[in-house]
Amino acid sequence: MSLLDKPLIVYTVLAYLAVVLAIGIWSGRRTRTTRDFFIAGQRVGLVVTSLATMSAAFSGFVFLGGPGLTYRIGLASLLIVLPLGFTAGMLCWVLGRRLHALAAVREIYTIPDAVQARYGSRAVTGLAAVAVLLGTVAYLGLQIQALGILLRSIFGTESIALAMMAGLGVLVIYSVVGGMVAGVYTDLVQGALMMVAAVAVFAQAVAAGGGWGTMLASIAASPGFGSDFLEPLGRVPAFTAFGFFFVFGVGVLGQPQMLHKFYMLDDAAKLRWMPLVLGGSQAVCVLLWLGIGLAVPALVAQGSLAPLDRPDDASAIFLLHSVPEALAGLVFAAILAAIMSTADSFVNIASAALVRDLPRALGFRLRDQLLRGRVAVLLVAAVAAAFAWLYGDLIALLGTFAFGTFGAALAPALAVGFNWRRVTAAAAGASIATGLVVNVTLEFLVKQDFVDWLPRPGLAEGVLPAAVSLAASFSVLFLVTALTSGRGGTAEGRVP
Repeated sequence: MSLLDKPLIVYTVLAYLAVVLAIGIWSGRRTRTTRDFFIAGQRVGLVVTSLATMSAAFSGFVFLGGPGLTYRIGLASLLIVLPLGFTAGMLCWVLGRRLHALAAVREIYTIPDAVQARYGSRAVTGLAAVAVLLGTVAYLGLQIQALGILLRSIFGTESIALAMMAGLGVLVIYSVVGGMVAGVYTDLVQGALMMVAAVAVFAQAVAAGGGWGTMLASIAASPGFGSDFLEPLGRVPAFTAFGFFFVFGVGVLGQPQMLHKFYMLDDAAKLRWMPLVLGGSQAVCVLLWLGIGLAVPALVAQGSLAPLDRPDDASAIFLLHSVPEALAGLVFAAILAAIMSTADSFVNIASAALVRDLPRALGFRLRDQLLRGRVAVLLVAAVAAAFAWLYGDLIALLGTFAFGTFGAALAPALAVGFNWRRVTAAAAGASIATGLVVNVTLEFLVKQDFVDWLPRPGLAEGVLPAAVSLAASFSVLFLVTALTSGRGGTAEGRVP
């Protein structure tokens, strides 16, 4: 069944897209300087900043990938979101105040800008910019893949490539025109929509499955799922489950799409309340992951739904078959909102890396960065679309790779280096390079089962490449700091 058979859903989604485009056009009139385009002029309040940060973090990865991953591996998938109990506070208190203070006194628009201010090294800044670009391509590819799956379900097309290009077109238009001004105000609308939809669909999911007791009993008794589906480690090895917790608990400190939002806040005093607003909004949105993630296996076990060929279709199939049309339209628009808000953040930081960070690391400065930043959006979006098409795996697994790339490359140099003066530029550069190379290399090797002559990484069963690379990056940072601090190593920059 196509969602074209339910026109109210299509009309709701089209109305949402029209609102997004209208915000982009309105924002374009307020985007006059590079500072406006990249950090919204540093004039954004607490609620808008918090919802923008939440929206940048919660994307198709949570709203489509989360239920899909739960369908495949069970409740172990929730170890990805379990760290939300402390990550909002860590972000604000470990890095938020320092990044905001830097942006207030210097021309700081990006995470590599902050790295340059702290370490005073063009080489380290260049490595950080490369990490941002590579991680952005993977994460933006995830959003484009999710857009394709969602729009294919809504409009009934069999071509995911066509659906991906349609969603990408809307994204590029409002990102090019409005920059981060468009991003934060669409994030405000999208974040509110995401929370309302998450609460509504959670209640509907529990009702559709017959209540908590019936849902859990159906899953446990099903030969296709079984009681291990509901166990804390689900159907994955312990290394995988705890790897999820480690990567998403610690790696959050290296996520530029979230850290970038601290530059925009108008008053540092508001950081006191930001963990409450940010963490609370994230917790509300996770209800959709939990609700659909358990309702779909329960309905399959009860015979109300056929087994899924593609786990990533779990959210769309549930909304199509088990949710009233008006609510389904709202939730589809919310999922689209989650995807678009995150994608906008990534094209913005990637364009900044291309037109600001890499040129500065190479010793020159491009003129007219506002125009060049808008052109860079087109280039980054095209490369990310190609990557999404070639990767061909679950949304959540692509998201883990992207999140791990950022975390392994940037978290140690930022979280430790911005709070410990002894960390040197040499240590930061070695850490970034280690995290980036190890994560990309391991991810590539573990996916090459069809190539007999390639060496296999010697990882224990279930070990996540992202967890190994994050641990290696921290280890290298501390080791090189010990070897270089006080012996010619430098920690040039000063962070307020």
